[in-house]
Amino acid sequence: MKKIAICGKGGSGKSITARLLANRMQSRGFRTLVVDADESNASLHRMFGATEPPKTLIDYLGGLQKIEESIVAQMNAGATEDTLELMRDTLELQIDDIPQDYIFTAENGVKLCVVGKIMMALDGCACAMGTVCRSFLKKLRLASDEVAIVDLEAGVEHFGRGIETSMDTVIAVVEPSIDSLEVAEKISEMSEQIQIADVWAVLNKIPSPETATELRKHLESKDITVLSAIPQHAAIFESCLKGSALDADVVGQEIDEIIDFLYP
Repeated sequence: MKKIAICGKGGSGKSITARLLANRMQSRGFRTLVVDADESNASLHRMFGATEPPKTLIDYLGGLQKIEESIVAQMNAGATEDTLELMRDTLELQIDDIPQDYIFTAENGVKLCVVGKIMMALDGCACAMGTVCRSFLKKLRLASDEVAIVDLEAGVEHFGRGIETSMDTVIAVVEPSIDSLEVAEKISEMSEQIQIADVWAVLNKIPSPETATELRKHLESKDITVLSAIPQHAAIFESCLKGSALDADVVGQEIDEIIDFLYP
């Protein structure tokens, strides 16, 4: 059982990596939950075959206004960002405890829940969504054959909200760019600050073995182990362009390398 955070620079391929990993883990016998915690990406549900996303966890907890009122009350009482607590009446939560309206189950069995989305101007900041995500993951209990894959927002702001404090593993998705490498280094640094030992990198959009070698060399010089390199692939490009479902076997060998490392 693991809670796996998928992080990285915007555009590096976090969502596609989360989707490929979820599909492959499900096909290998894991009961897999994907948590869409990226408030600005509105299309992850389509990648699993849903025409509409399920209701959000924000709705499940009473709506944004109620959550923000709770946060303000707690802050006024002296709470800090890392001690804010929602779902106080819930000691623990299992996957099957999530009401059906708030979860989508794909044809292959992968389950998807959505924290929340910024849908229009003046919706406010994403701070409440971070608190919801952290509280949900803190309460979530997984069986030995279950895994939660959390697709986080781009960059590293989620570390400031403490979302990773409920994670077992952090994977930084790295595309061939200096910006992406620098974000991966910051992810590794911040993970160490909150004492997460399992921090790895997955390369994505790799055009050649030579590029993979160069990126591996750079990351390993920063003590970041690379688990796999996902190549540029026409089927992945087409799926991302159309927001359509993607077969788990498209880059099965590369995704298996990740799973075999995480579950030796």
